[in-house]
Amino acid sequence: MKLTELFIKEIEREAPNTVKMLERVPESNFNWRPHDRSMSIKELASHIVDLASRPGLIVNTRYLDFAENKTKKPEIHTTKDLIREFEEGTKKSIEALRKTKDEDLKENWVMRNGHHIILDMPKEDAIRHNGMNHVYHHRAQLGVFFRLLNIPVPGMYGASADDKIHAAMNN
Repeated sequence: MKLTELFIKEIEREAPNTVKMLERVPESNFNWRPHDRSMSIKELASHIVDLASRPGLIVNTRYLDFAENKTKKPEIHTTKDLIREFEEGTKKSIEALRKTKDEDLKENWVMRNGHHIILDMPKEDAIRHNGMNHVYHHRAQLGVFFRLLNIPVPGMYGASADDKIHAAMNN
């Protein structure tokens, strides 16, 4: 199986789990943060949304320079906005992966902020590292935010403890 196909399969498999998390982001707590140095729950969820389009960005560009500030952030006012933008970004990434060849993923991709290099690696590694694993990392962080706000954490790979409690209470 081609690498692009493997990436697409994984994105398609993981996207519904991320949507389950985004669905639980409470608009009433958009500005809540667990610590002064932490992102707010809206900022964290918006970052996850932004990362959904990252594999497509990596496929279609040679670099991302934050100093150039060319990326337009979507307007997020509601939980539905988060889900809509995540699904759109996911769709764009899958489309980009379908249009590329595995050999194109051997090309280098750079993430920088002006002269400061953050990442410099083949596109295939950048997609995994910065486009996919980065989502999973922040999705788990969002689960910790939920726990601190007493929001039930949905299961990702089977029932979560919250899912099991809910099921036991309804039996």
